[in-house]
Amino acid sequence: MEKIKVAIAGPRGRMGKEAMIMVQDSENLELVAVVDHRYGGEFLTTQAGDQSQVPIYGDCTACFTSTKVDVLVDFTTPEVGRENVQIALRHQVRPVVGTTGFTEDNINLLAQLASEQKVGAVIAPNFALGAVLMMKFAKMATKYYGDIEIIEMHHDQKLDAPSGTAIKTAETMATERAEHKQGHTDEKELIDGARGADFQGMRIHSIRLPGLVAHQQVIFGGTGETLTIRHDSFHRSSFMTGVKLSIETVMKLDTLVYGLENILD
Repeated sequence: MEKIKVAIAGPRGRMGKEAMIMVQDSENLELVAVVDHRYGGEFLTTQAGDQSQVPIYGDCTACFTSTKVDVLVDFTTPEVGRENVQIALRHQVRPVVGTTGFTEDNINLLAQLASEQKVGAVIAPNFALGAVLMMKFAKMATKYYGDIEIIEMHHDQKLDAPSGTAIKTAETMATERAEHKQGHTDEKELIDGARGADFQGMRIHSIRLPGLVAHQQVIFGGTGETLTIRHDSFHRSSFMTGVKLSIETVMKLDTLVYGLENILD
């Protein structure tokens, strides 16, 4: 069986490093290039040693015009990621994107381009299977509880807040919940932001601390009770099962899919 040829953008980041390890450890995947503006023109020595070096390109255009790539895995920044996805689609390369911070307009634009090019793409706010199940269970619970708060906790180097997972969770639950204001009608914030972000009346709280990786709890309040659904990623390797599944699945797609839950059986 021919291996899927993978390029990784953002190889110096923590997620990029884990993705490189996963690809090199997978029998059906081959790391053929990385994209890194700082080290373009150099070579990355793989786990196979000096005899198996991978070229580093300064940008995606140079990468795709010089190397045969099936799938681009992007763990960069929202601005760079959007550009990388557009370049990939125009070069018939399938993007798998874990970069968060994309707006709804960004995703719609990229989905339109993917459809025009007839090239599959996967954008997922979270690649951890447990996180996807948390969102599914939260949506189920929303049918019975209308008052909800989300607490998401990440490492202190995360750029966006709330997290993409928290926003996706709120969006998913909003399909089962009538929009309404929670708490006392006359409540006042003595310090701005004390009640967190407001998403259709649901509150989202973001915590950023060293030592954390990615954690989220969805708390439902009812008469005389609460229900908490929580997921914790203690190591970035927890995301790689979803990344690998997305790489394999995107080869069969010709449209953009947003959210790992939409490619799970």
